Amino acid sequence: MGIPLLTFIIGIMVGLAGSAAWFSSTAGRPPTLGNLSLVGKSSLNDPTMTSSVYALPASSAISVAHQQAGNVVIVESVTVPPPGVWVAVREFEGRSLGNTLGAARATGPRTHFSISLLRNTEIGGHYAIELYRDDGNGSFDPATDSVYVDFDTGAPAIAYFNGTE
Repeated sequence: MGIPLLTFIIGIMVGLAGSAAWFSSTAGRPPTLGNLSLVGKSSLNDPTMTSSVYALPASSAISVAHQQAGNVVIVESVTVPPPGVWVAVREFEGRSLGNTLGAARATGPRTHFSISLLRNTEIGGHYAIELYRDDGNGSFDPATDSVYVDFDTGAPAIAYFNGTE
């Protein structure tokens, strides 16, 4: 056997051993999207948080405040370039993002952006604003539209808020 072939075989073996070690270190953990961490409702440092939910770091591409429960959500700002994104309101079910309550198209940077909901937010409820790229058909579908990634963090673009009185 020549030296190049022996080097190749040793490289394959080291690669397989490294892969096996990595896979065994993640065994038994629930699947995650990005770098999930246990954080508060709307802000990573929100001292008014009464219960915790699993959440991605808040994105600088979206700004939303806690707001009165109802059938409309106001997003303070969306800072994405044209052609824009779908801005979706999602509720939390336990520690996971659940149903989409409403979505509206932002064709570029926007402030005080209003999203009508199919079902009202509730007082004390935990919600998220999540951005999606349109798949080209012009209608919102979370199953086919891809989650917009915040280029600063590499995580999905998301921000959190609570329903208040």
